[in-house]
Amino acid sequence: MPGQRPLEALNFFIADVQAGIGPFLGVFLQSLGWTTGAIGSVMTMGGVAGLLVTAPAGAVIDATRAKRMAVVLSSLCTVLASSIVWFTHSFTMVAISQVATAIAGALIGPAIAGITLGMARARGFDRQFGRNQVANHAGNVIGAALSGFIGWKFGFGGVFVVAGVFAALSIGAVLLIPAKAIDHRAARGLETDTDDDHAPSGFSILLTCRPLLLLAAALALFHLGNAAMLPLYGLAVVAGGQADPSAFTALTIIIAQLVMVVASLVAMRMIRTTGYWWVILITFLALPVRGLVAALFIGHWGVYPVQMLDGIGAGLQSVAVPALIARLMQGTGRVNVAQGAVMTMQGLGAALSPLLGGMMAQSIGYRGAFLVLGAISIGSLALWFLNRHQLHEACGHPGSGKSDPRTVPAGGAA
Repeated sequence: MPGQRPLEALNFFIADVQAGIGPFLGVFLQSLGWTTGAIGSVMTMGGVAGLLVTAPAGAVIDATRAKRMAVVLSSLCTVLASSIVWFTHSFTMVAISQVATAIAGALIGPAIAGITLGMARARGFDRQFGRNQVANHAGNVIGAALSGFIGWKFGFGGVFVVAGVFAALSIGAVLLIPAKAIDHRAARGLETDTDDDHAPSGFSILLTCRPLLLLAAALALFHLGNAAMLPLYGLAVVAGGQADPSAFTALTIIIAQLVMVVASLVAMRMIRTTGYWWVILITFLALPVRGLVAALFIGHWGVYPVQMLDGIGAGLQSVAVPALIARLMQGTGRVNVAQGAVMTMQGLGAALSPLLGGMMAQSIGYRGAFLVLGAISIGSLALWFLNRHQLHEACGHPGSGKSDPRTVPAGGAA
């Protein structure tokens, strides 16, 4: 496939660009004397901004033929926004930086998904997107390790330099993808001569496609339980004096991302042999086990099984979920709107998770909080299992020729 290597290189380098300076922001601001409340506030502003623009960003990518330029502009905006934090430390400017970073980052995901679909078409999307995710997780490992080492050796300024270099390499990689290699009709899910005007638009997709609605709801519940697990586990371990905060944080990132590389490879094979339903079911099963392990083993060595389970769930989902959405929306011309809408639901669950986890930890302790967060995934399992007959049909093997899953109305029987 023309442009395959630059596409995978883009996914490798973009891993260190999409979230700006990411996990290093908090410790950088803390070193400047910021309070935890102020740090949390600016991060929340960025999170809310990203949540609000994710679905519209998908609509933009569906509509535009300048998908490569969208990645270029988003990368530049992310680096420029992050650099504001280095040069000025006022609350207003840092908040603007985080909002701008979130908006630019929200455009990158749908843009890369659209480029991939336009290059690989529906038949090859799951395989190529899996390769993208392997490269992306590997880039996260290298980027985090490199940023941590350079930041330790030369100070926080080195972290900003690494982000800038990765952004430049991302721009170079996306420009190496031949413009003619991207079929923009295929990129939005139109393999035939379907008239764009008759395709669903915006959030109506969530209301007219029941399998997509079930997927979005199940993922929202999953992330409601999953997102707060690691921060709370880190607090529990560090509070017990069992680990150095910076070293522990770096270790958690590396463990999870390495497992995600393997999980992404496994996901590609499982999708072809068992279909999407089983792959996503495994991710929902991993969370209750993760919560139980976290509750039973609070210690510096417990991070290994806790983060390995996170890597399994996140790695499988990173391939299976976008590929399933592309399957469900094939022929609508609104694939990337649907990607953005589901990401919004995931983000909503993830945004509420720290609040829920913090309240649980304060009222019933860390162990109880881990059990509650893990148990939330039972809701995901219930939605996924009780609707298994309909979802099996929608999530069947790629190319199985089964009936169009979008024909089941939103209010139809399970």
